[in-house]
Amino acid sequence: MSVSAQRLVEELQIFDVDCDEALAEKLVELCILYGQNEEKMATELIAFCTSIRNVRLTSEILSSFEHECLSKRLPKASHRASGDGGHAGARDIVSIQELIEVEEEEETLLNSYTTPSKGSQKRAIATPETPLTKRTVSTRSPHQLLSPSSFSPSAAPSQKYNARSNRGEVVTSFGSAQGGSWSGRGGAGNISLKVLGCPEALTGSYKSMFQKLPDIREVLTCKIEELGSELKEHYQIEAFTSVLVPAQEPVTLLGQIGCDTNGKLNSKSVILEGDREHSSGAQIPVDLSELKEYSLFPGQMVPGVRPQFSFSPVFKGVPLPFYQPPKEDEDFEQNVVLVACGPYTTSDSITYDPLLDLIAIINRDRPDVCILLGPFLDAKHEQVENCLLTSPFEDVFKQCLRTIIEGTRRSEFRMLDRTLSCLVSPGLPSRKLKLMESNGSPYPLHPFELQRSDPTLDPQVHRRQVKRHLCQTQR
Repeated sequence: MSVSAQRLVEELQIFDVDCDEALAEKLVELCILYGQNEEKMATELIAFCTSIRNVRLTSEILSSFEHECLSKRLPKASHRASGDGGHAGARDIVSIQELIEVEEEEETLLNSYTTPSKGSQKRAIATPETPLTKRTVSTRSPHQLLSPSSFSPSAAPSQKYNARSNRGEVVTSFGSAQGGSWSGRGGAGNISLKVLGCPEALTGSYKSMFQKLPDIREVLTCKIEELGSELKEHYQIEAFTSVLVPAQEPVTLLGQIGCDTNGKLNSKSVILEGDREHSSGAQIPVDLSELKEYSLFPGQMVPGVRPQFSFSPVFKGVPLPFYQPPKEDEDFEQNVVLVACGPYTTSDSITYDPLLDLIAIINRDRPDVCILLGPFLDAKHEQVENCLLTSPFEDVFKQCLRTIIEGTRRSEFRMLDRTLSCLVSPGLPSRKLKLMESNGSPYPLHPFELQRSDPTLDPQVHRRQVKRHLCQTQR
């Protein structure tokens, strides 16, 4: 296994830990000796330094790290390596059974040193969906895991979904839509969809939420200055005042809301951290007792009076300018746009019965544009959380994608998955899936904006996720 000293130094620099050449060579030897890669070695070393409250890397700390952490894992690593080297390829059922017996012996040995726990005395509840059988199995048997039925289970359709009585019922409506036709031309008109903005997909490896603290501070400072200049011009503010200057009259400060502790933000722990240009990053406590209702968020402007610095009613934020498409002389006809949100499976089954009903409506109404929002494979689904799927997530998503492509060939459609999906990374903006890129499917970045001829569609339905992501970075 090849280990790079430069990669180790880069991994440690993420946590602001300096490492000289001699210590880097020592870490390379430890990686080769104990079979660790650069990322795992750096993570364990940072955890060890944090536990001893000393982030300054020395040779003594490396010796203690090897003695207290790495040397204790050597027998397991060597045993695993010898087991992998002695048997290559797929194991047969006899070898798997032997491994299961060894694991059972280890569990029995561990249970002998612990207090025995009584079994559950609750009575099993029988429902029409899960009838109570006379023959129950208390524990999972290894032979049951290797039975032929476990290798080829079938997804049963949802009984609740098939037995529903309000199919096709309108739950809620917005505005007056009487007398309008909801049937489109199925993409037969002159419709062109294009994604606005420059492509922001990542081309290389990137660790989300692992930015260096100086870089985060620099970005936040630039955002504060940019937002301050916009608000200053909009509200005709003369000048911003430093938070360190005493004032008995209302003044206008520029900065960001913070918390004086590591706990949750409340009315007694709010502080205002001034900007770098006017206040040099100084912090002052904030009194919110005079406000009946308040909501603190980035970009908020508030006037106040020192020395208590009590807030009075706040200014409203300035919205960002919306995209203005170029005006054209031609007349645009009415187009039908269908927007659907996932998940497209029921809570008790992984079959895509709701998606099939949606495709039937698409084929009936023939909308000009279809926008399908995720999740297409919900990470919170019961069968996903309990690992009951018999095929990988990519295969399940391929089946869903094949169903969508075959059923919506007559319409222009775009797909936008959510961060709750099993296939989407939690970072925003998210990159395109390799599966979608290989198939050439219309799967843009998340979030995105579409331009349809003259008007502009803004399918940023998941703004809540974007705000949550920004709040996580500024805590």
